[in-house]
Amino acid sequence: MTIQLNIYRFNPENDSKPYMQYYEVAISKKGMKLLDALNDIKWNMDGTLTFRRSCGEGVCGSDGMNINGVNGLACITPVEGLKQPIQLRPLPSMNVIRDLVVDTTHFFDQYRQIKPWLQAYTPTPEHERLQSPEERVELDGAYECIMCGCCTTSCPSWWWNGDRFMGPAVLLQADRWLKDSRDEAAGERLDQLEDAFKLYRCHQIMNCMEACPKELNPTQAINHIKRMLLNRQS
Repeated sequence: MTIQLNIYRFNPENDSKPYMQYYEVAISKKGMKLLDALNDIKWNMDGTLTFRRSCGEGVCGSDGMNINGVNGLACITPVEGLKQPIQLRPLPSMNVIRDLVVDTTHFFDQYRQIKPWLQAYTPTPEHERLQSPEERVELDGAYECIMCGCCTTSCPSWWWNGDRFMGPAVLLQADRWLKDSRDEAAGERLDQLEDAFKLYRCHQIMNCMEACPKELNPTQAINHIKRMLLNRQS
């Protein structure tokens, strides 16, 4: 048995415009993933095909792409059940470097803006800053984010205002630090987010929830930040 794929191709050094290229790949094993098919093409058919990959286990987030119109990770997407020919395109609303590889510079620049690390001003304890089990549970649903960009690049608000709107992935991470009982910079973090574009361009479209390969809820996190801002004004 085989599967058919139509893959977006674009090499700016040689191509005047993008095009779709057809491939046919044998199903090599039960539970075959989309990344397996891409590797087969890369290693055995067409070494010029370019895509990112690393862990192959849905942890690094590097092989995010648009699969039949929906963003996802190639490494955890089974080929079985996908409508064929499978249409593979780069993540939307990002500049394409080559084929399925996009430029994530702006995405990670926005991530750095929220200062995604623990900020504490009290003296450093001798061992570590402790959390109760209940406080640790508050981070569930946020720390699992792998910053693959699938949610952010599925968000129309980010397509339209990505220069200023932080996007669901970054705001989910911002909420992660606002919820962390060990962090002591909530005021500064909220000041930085209180902006008509950075936070409030979210219009509850919820594409982010559908696209997240970890089944997280960035919309819920964004609403929590809005409530925190509202509560501190009252």
